[in-house]
Amino acid sequence: MIVRKSVGRVKSLLFLLTVLLFFFATYNLVAMIMEHKADGLEQSNRKLMRSNAKFHVAVTATDSAYNQWQCRIMYYWYEKVKEMRGSEMGKFTRILHSGRPDQLMDEIPTFVVDPLPEGLDRGYIVLNRPWAFVQWLEKADIQEEYILMAEPDHIFVNPLPNLAYGSQPAAYPFFYIKPEENEKVLRKFYPEEKGPVTNIDPIGNSPVIIKKSLMEEIAPTWVNVSLRMKDDAETDKAFGWVLEMYAYAVASALHGVKHNLRKDFMLQPPWDLRVEDRFIIHYTYGCDYNLKGELTYGKIGEWRFDKRSYLMGPPPRNLPLPPQGVPESVVRLVKMVNEATANLPEWDSLNKS
Repeated sequence: MIVRKSVGRVKSLLFLLTVLLFFFATYNLVAMIMEHKADGLEQSNRKLMRSNAKFHVAVTATDSAYNQWQCRIMYYWYEKVKEMRGSEMGKFTRILHSGRPDQLMDEIPTFVVDPLPEGLDRGYIVLNRPWAFVQWLEKADIQEEYILMAEPDHIFVNPLPNLAYGSQPAAYPFFYIKPEENEKVLRKFYPEEKGPVTNIDPIGNSPVIIKKSLMEEIAPTWVNVSLRMKDDAETDKAFGWVLEMYAYAVASALHGVKHNLRKDFMLQPPWDLRVEDRFIIHYTYGCDYNLKGELTYGKIGEWRFDKRSYLMGPPPRNLPLPPQGVPESVVRLVKMVNEATANLPEWDSLNKS
């Protein structure tokens, strides 16, 4: 009798355990399905928000030899990458703010605009960038609904999709743009009634993918904020060479615009070591190494690549590759420069000041 009761209790416990295991398995399966559906719905919603996925690539530049050779390399890689699977690049425009045509008009699609009135930039030539965009947006026939604001020292290393969704632009976050640490200065341009300074994104205008209609609203404000910042001695001293970047960030915040911050938008050798799935190489920093492949930043290396070494004319073809042990990002950069220069005509003679 006792044995039968014990067996019955064991069967009851086994049955209860089976029910519980079935419940948890079913719950997890349903949760996974619901999560998958939610992800699918989010992706579908994002696709619906992209009424025109193509974006126009726009780069502002001068007619200096320094800008010209960089633009030639940039445009070479744009043409190679734009047709690759995953790319949503549209047309390309070099917005030339020197006020006159130059020798690259037939090679690179170019729209000539006027520089700021003489002396207004106070020698800070990038103040011409927002003014160039205002003129281009007013006068050019831009077919795409979105715009990528880029710079001459950008190389497209992977096919770039449209990272913006609807009215939310996409931007790269810069570690040195720190609104919270500069609140005192920024309050001159972003008053307290507008909200906390954390509304100001840690970005510049480039790289940014943004809806054209939204850029048309922001650009005039960007011009005005840039000029006001340059006229203010405290702000000019605080921000220095990144003043125009802060001006774009403030102008966007004044219009209530927040950007989707994408660290994969860009990599910057020598600090970013691998290309991986990032889209743009920005070669603004000098790359200096000893022959052991060790970084000697701040000290001229036994091997180096620095765009500022070529202010008066283009780098030579077939640059020597870095020593063994140098990060893949730097090796990739030099190989891409070498490929472009090997295939661009009159490379050694066309772009000299």
